[in-house]
Amino acid sequence: MLAEHQRLQEAQDRSRHWRRWGPYLSERAWGTVREDYSPYGTAWEYLPHDQARSKSYRWGEDGLGGICDNHQRLCLALALWNGQDPILKERLFGLSGTEGNHGEDVKECYYYLDSTPTHSYMKFLYKYPQRAFPYEELVRVNHERGRSQDEYELLDTGIFAEGRYFDVFVEYAKADPDDLLIRVTACNRGPQTAPLHLLPTLWFRNTWSQGEAEARPTLEEAIAMEGCLAVEAQHPSLGARWLFLPEGVPLLFTENETNCQRLYRQPNRTPYVKDGIERRLIHGETLAVNHGQVGTKMAAHFYREIPPGGEWSCCLRLMDRLPEVNPLGEELAQLMDQRRQEADEFYAWVAGEGLSPDARNVQRQALAGLLWSKQFYHYDVGCWLKEDEQGRQVQRQSERNRNWAHLYNEDIISMPDKWEYPWYASWDLAFHCIPLALVDVDYAKEQLLLFLREWYMHPNGQIPAYEWALEDVNPPVHAWAVLRVYRIEKRLRGRGDREFLERAFHKLLLNFTWWVNRKDAAGNNIFEGGFLGLDNIGVFDRSAPLPSGGHIQQSDGTSWMGMFCLNMLAIAMELARDNKGYSDIASKFFEHFVYIAHAINHLGDQQLQLWDEEDGFFYDALCLPDGHSQLLKVRSMVGLITLFAVETLEPQAVDALPGFKRRMEWFIENRSHLQHHLSCRQRPGVPLRRLLAIVGRERLRRVLRPMLDESEFLSPYGIRAMSRHHLEHPYELELNGNQYRVDYEPAESRSGMFGGNSNWRGPIWFPVNYLIIESLQKFHYFYGDNYKVECPTGSGRMLSLWEVAAELSRRLSRLFLRDREGRRPVNGGLALLDQDPHWRDLVLFYEYFHGDHGRGLGASHQTGWTALVAKLLQQSGAGVL
Repeated sequence: MLAEHQRLQEAQDRSRHWRRWGPYLSERAWGTVREDYSPYGTAWEYLPHDQARSKSYRWGEDGLGGICDNHQRLCLALALWNGQDPILKERLFGLSGTEGNHGEDVKECYYYLDSTPTHSYMKFLYKYPQRAFPYEELVRVNHERGRSQDEYELLDTGIFAEGRYFDVFVEYAKADPDDLLIRVTACNRGPQTAPLHLLPTLWFRNTWSQGEAEARPTLEEAIAMEGCLAVEAQHPSLGARWLFLPEGVPLLFTENETNCQRLYRQPNRTPYVKDGIERRLIHGETLAVNHGQVGTKMAAHFYREIPPGGEWSCCLRLMDRLPEVNPLGEELAQLMDQRRQEADEFYAWVAGEGLSPDARNVQRQALAGLLWSKQFYHYDVGCWLKEDEQGRQVQRQSERNRNWAHLYNEDIISMPDKWEYPWYASWDLAFHCIPLALVDVDYAKEQLLLFLREWYMHPNGQIPAYEWALEDVNPPVHAWAVLRVYRIEKRLRGRGDREFLERAFHKLLLNFTWWVNRKDAAGNNIFEGGFLGLDNIGVFDRSAPLPSGGHIQQSDGTSWMGMFCLNMLAIAMELARDNKGYSDIASKFFEHFVYIAHAINHLGDQQLQLWDEEDGFFYDALCLPDGHSQLLKVRSMVGLITLFAVETLEPQAVDALPGFKRRMEWFIENRSHLQHHLSCRQRPGVPLRRLLAIVGRERLRRVLRPMLDESEFLSPYGIRAMSRHHLEHPYELELNGNQYRVDYEPAESRSGMFGGNSNWRGPIWFPVNYLIIESLQKFHYFYGDNYKVECPTGSGRMLSLWEVAAELSRRLSRLFLRDREGRRPVNGGLALLDQDPHWRDLVLFYEYFHGDHGRGLGASHQTGWTALVAKLLQQSGAGVL
C-alpha cells in the first residue's frame, strides 16, 4: 500500500486525523455576501479590497498560500513586501464586480503546483513583482474599457518584463497530522539584486468580538531551545500549538481586531489592530505592534537582498508539542523530501501507464488545484440576517437569502475557486466530485451527502445554489454525480458503497419532488427551471419574469429532468438488487421518464413541439399570455442537453427484478403511443436490450450533424456553447415593440444580463462537454460500432459514437497540452507563458475557453469542474507517449 493510501485509510477510519490541517484558507473573504452587512446587499462596496487589511472578518479568513485547521481557529499564511508596494501583500488583489469590464477578476499570477488528498505534501507558487504592484493602473484601465474589449490583465502591464519578479514557493509537509513543516523559497528571476521581506503570519480567526462566550485565544513568544524561536498559540478548543522559527528573526505582534479609526474615524478598542504589522513595516509606526510580544496575530520578519538568479529559503514548523531536539534541524528537510517523493509515487499511480510527461504534469496540476480549493466555509443565514459583524441586532432591507434561515454551513467544502468563487456552487461541486473520486473517493462521497443534509437542503427539497442567491436553480446533476462516484469506487475498490447510495437516494427523492412541484407549472412534463446555470445563453434572463409576461418552456430544463429521472431509475435498480422494495420506485422513474421524453418530442403548451423538424434541433419555446407560442431558434447548448438523458436497460438487470419487469411490460403494452421512446435491440440468442433516451436513433443523427460541424458547434478544442452560425446570422426577436438579439460571442460576454462575469454564447465549457462525451459513450454502448456519423460534418470521415467521444476528449485535453511548437492553447498565444522556462510548465484551469482558439477565460483558477480534464486524460489516451 502506498504511503498516501495508508494515510487516507487512517483518516477515514478516524485513527489519525490527517485532514485536520489543509489549504482551507480562502484567498478572498472581502466582497462576499457573508461579510456584507449593508442595508441593500451591496457586497462589493461594503467591504472592498482596500478595507480588507484593516477589518476583522466574521465568517472566514483569507491569506496568501495559507493553511488552517478544519474549523479555522488558527491560520498561517505568507505576507510579502518588495520595498515598493504601498501596502503589505497579505492577500490576492482583483477587481470587484462593479470595477471590471467583464465582472470581478483576480489580477495576480499564482499557481497550485501540488497537493496530496490528505495534504501531507503541498506546493504553491506566487509570482511577486519587484516593482510597485500596479493596483491603480489595473482598476483604471479596466474601468475605461467596454464590454467589447478584453480584460486588462497583470501580464499586460509589463510588470514582469526582464524577469523582474520573485518566484515565491511555499511548501507544506506533514510529519504527522499535527506536525506541519513549512518551507518558503524565493528565487530572483531578474537581472539585478532585489530586496524581499518574507513575513509568515500566524493568527486566530476573530470569534471573540461576536458576543460569544468564548475565551480569547493568545499568541505569545515562548522560551525555546538553542537555535530556534517559538511562538506559543493557546486556543480554548484547539489547545496548544507552537510555531518554531530560526533564532534571530524579529517577531511582530498585534491583534486581529478592526482598525475602526482608519475605517470609521472611531476610537479603537485596542491600540493594536489587524493592520498593525503593515503599519510598522511600511510606515515605520513603532507603536502599531505590541512590544510585549503577545497578541492574536503575529508575523516573523525575514529580510534578504537576493542576487540575480539567486534563491533564499526559510523554514518553520507548527507542532502540537514541545520537541526534545531542534525541530528545524536536518530532519525537517529529510521529511519534506520524503513527503514529496510519496506524492510522486501517488500521482504515478493515479496517472497509470502511457501518459506523456506533459500530460502527467497537466493532470497533476489539475488535481492539485482541485485539492487546494477545499475551503472552510462558515455561513449561518439565520444569524447573518439578524445580526451584524459584532453580533448586534440589525434590520436588513435586502431580501437576499431571506427564505433560507435554516441553512447552517461550517464545513470543509470543495469550492469552484478560492478568489472569484470563494463560496460553493452546488452544480459545480457535483462535477468536482468526479475527479476528486480518482484521488479521495471518501471525501467525494462526503461532499455529495453534505449538500443533502437537513441543515443544507431546504425543507421543501431544494438544494442550495450559492451564497449570492441560495434559491437560484442549478441543473439537477446531484443524482448523476452520486451514481458516477458510486461506480468509480466500485471500479477502484471492487465494491460499491450501497449505504452511501441509499442515503443519497432518499434525500434525492425530496429534491426530485421539489422539481416536479415547482418547475412543471402546467403539469405536462415540460419544465421551466430558470437560468439553470447557463447564465446569458438565451434571449432573456430565464430566471427573471419575462418582459412580455408568460413563460418559457425549456428544452434544457426538460432534458435535465429526463436525465434526473434516468439517474434515479439506475440508482433504484441498483438498490433493488438487495432490496426488492426499490423496484416499485424504479417503475415510477421509468414511467415518468417516458412521459418527459414524449412531451419534449411531441407537445408542450398549445401543442407546440420543442423539436423543430425543419432544423433538426431542439429549442426553447416562448409562451405568451395571449396563448401565442413560438420557438426561440437560438442554436445553443440548450438543444444539445437533450443528449444527456440516455440509459440502457440490460436484460439481466431487468430479469432480476420481476416486479419491475412485469410493470414495464404492462406499461409498454397499454401505452402504445409512447412505445417509440423505447429503442429495442435483439440479436439471435441474445436477450432484448432497451434504450431510454430523449433523442431517438434518427433524431440523434440529425442533432449530431450541427454539433460536429466545425462551422457550427465543433471547435478544435471541444463543443461550443452556441453555434458559430450566429456569428453571421444573429438570432433576432421583436416582441412588444422591443428588439432582442443573440450573437455568437466566443470570448468574454458583451451582455450585461448576468454582470458580464459569465458567457454561454460561444465559449467552451468543461461540464457540459464532459456530459456530451459520456452520453455518446452510452449511445455507442447500445447502438454499437455499426452506427456511424460523419465527424467532422462534411469531412467524409465516418466514426462510431465511441470514436466521436474519444475525439472530443482529445480536443478538450489539447487545450492544456503543448503542441509541436510548444504552445498551450489555454495561454492564448502569449510567448512568455509558452516559452519562458519559469512559466511554460505552469498551467491554469479556467472557468471556460475561447470558442475558436481556446484561450482561457473567466475565473483563471476555477479548477473545480475544469479538473475533469484529469479524468479525460486518464480514460481517453490523450497525451499518450
